[in-house]
Amino acid sequence: MFDVRRLTVKLVLSSVAACLLAGAFVPATAQTQTRKKKKKQESYVRHETNATRLELIRRTTVQTYSYRYEIIGGGGFLRFRNGEYLQKSNQVTWAAAFNYYLSRKLALVGDSRGSFGNARAYTGIGNPYGVYRPQINEYTFMGGVSYRFYAQERYAVSVQALGGDAWGVFSGGSKGIPATLLGLWQSNQRPAFSGGVSLDYNLAPNWALRVTPTWVGTTFIGPTGSSLQNNIGVNVGVLYRFGRR
Repeated sequence: MFDVRRLTVKLVLSSVAACLLAGAFVPATAQTQTRKKKKKQESYVRHETNATRLELIRRTTVQTYSYRYEIIGGGGFLRFRNGEYLQKSNQVTWAAAFNYYLSRKLALVGDSRGSFGNARAYTGIGNPYGVYRPQINEYTFMGGVSYRFYAQERYAVSVQALGGDAWGVFSGGSKGIPATLLGLWQSNQRPAFSGGVSLDYNLAPNWALRVTPTWVGTTFIGPTGSSLQNNIGVNVGVLYRFGRR
């Protein structure tokens, strides 16, 4: 005979089990969906943060290299050839320059420098005057071009080529003895050339520190005539930008 009560008990127990399974499954599904949603939000935030940072870097870089004018001032040292048959000596230098940018990369340059030191004159019987370390000075006034071939938010690298005049004062510290009798160059004005590579470290869009290893070629006259003197040095200074293009 069909047992109604037993069937009813089975149906109740089945319903309870189904409810328990559904109750266990729903929270797990909700937790999974919540975790997925949270990861998606975090990924979006990271993406938005990176995009914002990159956009800020881009705007800063554009601002940094949008100025039309630069003024540079500083100093350094120069390894200078004192005379045709003399050893080189170390000199203290000052340097100043003005750049006018025709574009973001190409600029016209006006450059002036001064070098000061003690020459190594003839010694022994070649120098009966007793003047062995006279002070000498050189000044250069040059113009040329500069090309900025690398430019980032913090760093920039440029090259420059210059030409102009050099004024040599070689008898000022020789106690009245002509410089040529001490083996030095003649005191006069001669053509000069220079080339260098400048590294800029940007402190702000319009301020930077600049380091420039440089070559200076002078053509002062010695006992056998004029020649090209190869002088190597480095200048360190501060750069200020102004005037938006």
